[in-house]
Amino acid sequence: MANPIAEELNGIIREGNTHVYEMLSDVGKALFFPKGILSQSAEAKVKAHRFNATIGMATEKGSAMHLPAVMAMVNGLTPEQTLTYAPSFGIPALRKTWKAAIIQKNPSLSAKAISLPIVSQALTHGLSVVADMWVDPGDALLLPDKLWGNYNLIFQVRRGAEMIQYPLFDSEGKFHLKAFKACVMSEGEKRGKVIVLLNFPNNPTGYTVTPDEAAEIKETLKNLAESGTNVIAVTDDAYFGLFYDEQCLQESIFSTLTGVHPRLLCVKLDGATKEDFAWGLRVGFITYGVTVHGDPVPLYDALERKTAGAVRGSISNASHLSQEIVLKAMGSQDYSAAKAEKLRIMKERAEEVKRVLSDSRYDGAWAPYPFNSGYFMCLRLKTVDAETLRVHLLDKYGVGLISLGKTDLRVAFSCLEKEDIQELFDTVYHGIKDLEEMGHTT
Repeated sequence: MANPIAEELNGIIREGNTHVYEMLSDVGKALFFPKGILSQSAEAKVKAHRFNATIGMATEKGSAMHLPAVMAMVNGLTPEQTLTYAPSFGIPALRKTWKAAIIQKNPSLSAKAISLPIVSQALTHGLSVVADMWVDPGDALLLPDKLWGNYNLIFQVRRGAEMIQYPLFDSEGKFHLKAFKACVMSEGEKRGKVIVLLNFPNNPTGYTVTPDEAAEIKETLKNLAESGTNVIAVTDDAYFGLFYDEQCLQESIFSTLTGVHPRLLCVKLDGATKEDFAWGLRVGFITYGVTVHGDPVPLYDALERKTAGAVRGSISNASHLSQEIVLKAMGSQDYSAAKAEKLRIMKERAEEVKRVLSDSRYDGAWAPYPFNSGYFMCLRLKTVDAETLRVHLLDKYGVGLISLGKTDLRVAFSCLEKEDIQELFDTVYHGIKDLEEMGHTT
């Protein structure tokens, strides 16, 4: 028997957009945010002016009990801002601040209604929450052949999704719109629901689509929705903002797709991890965008409660300390200028990679895949096996790279100083020549 709170939330979602309810997984339909200890503690926090003995924390003299050695490591924050539990939704001020930042970075969203972000324990946890809420075993997950390997664990291994791939690039080095359309429309005709995962800047290639390519993606998904298929567009925006080419889309494709059709639900996953160079803080966000009949607030509130229930049922809540650090950083005077300076450094590295790779002497060894953003670029090797080369570079030259399949080698220029980039690619080239001389060719 379904929980009455879940049923209430389902009713609100159906009233706002029945297709969104249809898209929920069985777990998603059953999810709710409990009203037990948490809601009673919240009430007590407001009304229990004499004694509050509701929550599983220790206090001392009106403050959170703490060890001086722990608080000595935290400068400028109180025990209440660092050691206490955060809400499963995330701390309210950070959620509002991040939503304002999303709209500021994506101006075309200013006229569209989106949800208040739910805080996740960075992007990986956010993807897991999305998988729990929206993916049933056997559902189709459509994504390109150049992808982050962890998608397999999150969606296929844990949730039983069927991962269906299309080539990311066509023969001209552009986003393969023809293959994307064929994959989307073919799967849409066979199924009543598809999940399309869009990751720009792409890991591993560092490619972001152009505005024209984004418009074509939008039309394809709109046409699929109009044909009667429910579409969930999950935008993995982990590397958002790291754009090095004015020709690529400067906003998240979430902005392009939100509000296009009632059967198209957009889920944006982003975070401070890469955007604020704060990897270990593990602060991510889950935001929804969809066409709603009437007032969007009740539907978004219901989705937020279900999402917070998924967080509650997995990790309870994300780190309060990490959230406070991100919030304080975003409010600091030098926040924007400091981010701009880091972007400048990253752009210089990307431009240096392109300059080095323009040397024709490399042409027989590899062809670089297109890249214009993010942390990475990939080489398509022409004469040797990628894993064989990776091991050889590590053993002989002390150079670490990532092999992907038989031909692709990923280079994280994000962790290379500009002045080291030439030497890195020269070393890779020498490694290829070594293998060729030893007869280890493909």
